[in-house]
Amino acid sequence: MKNLKKIALLLVATVAFVSCNNDDDSTPTPSNTTVDFTFTQNFNGDAIENSDYENTQYTNANGETLTLSKLVYLISDITFTATDGTVYDAGDYNLVNARTGSNLNFTPGVSIPEGDYTVSFTFGFDDEDNDLDGGYPGLNTADGGWNVPTPLGGGYHYMRMEGTYINNLGATDNFQYHTVRANRHSSLPPSPTTLEELVDTSFIVNLGTVTIGSNTNIEVKMNVDQWFKNPNLWDLNTWYTVLMPNFEAQMDMSENGAGGVFSLGEVTQ
Repeated sequence: MKNLKKIALLLVATVAFVSCNNDDDSTPTPSNTTVDFTFTQNFNGDAIENSDYENTQYTNANGETLTLSKLVYLISDITFTATDGTVYDAGDYNLVNARTGSNLNFTPGVSIPEGDYTVSFTFGFDDEDNDLDGGYPGLNTADGGWNVPTPLGGGYHYMRMEGTYINNLGATDNFQYHTVRANRHSSLPPSPTTLEELVDTSFIVNLGTVTIGSNTNIEVKMNVDQWFKNPNLWDLNTWYTVLMPNFEAQMDMSENGAGGVFSLGEVTQ
């Protein structure tokens, strides 16, 4: 009987020893983290600060001298794609008001393991999100109402950039560079009955591969100058206002935006 008790105690001690060893050798589960973003604006490399609005003059690729008074833009669906193909997407959005400094810093509502990721986002809303017409209470009142009128296809603006420029007669004139879904009409003024075609002119921006740590901040740079060039040289004397119902203008603006308006800036850990 004593020998049986010794054997039983020996077995218990062996199991405990093995269990302790297994615990010590186990790989710890990586902790998840959130990622911060900072949005900055520049004109061909010159930083645009609050004091520059309505004061600093810029020259675009077509040679027009302009100043900025407003720059508000929407980004959505910041996405992190891991090297194994796993996709993390909070499905939220951020409305940046560059002049007032609102939402220049943004943390998407998604937590991811540390590691290397391809980072991307959508400029504006794609059709899936944009078709929730009126479905974003925070946008319905933002900047005087971020909605697009129903005759122009509904949904939401992508960007409102406004300012003044010196026209070809030497006079100062206003411009409104507003981006929305491209909408084609059989006649103007636009109405629901004249709407013939809607084209999703949002675009995906790929920032490349970024190493995500426990305190990562990613700078996203917007080069405003790019909106006026490559691949479409922009002539403000021709297209300076009433651009929302202008199908060709919206297509050109989308191509210019996708042509390199956004880029990866400084990444800090």
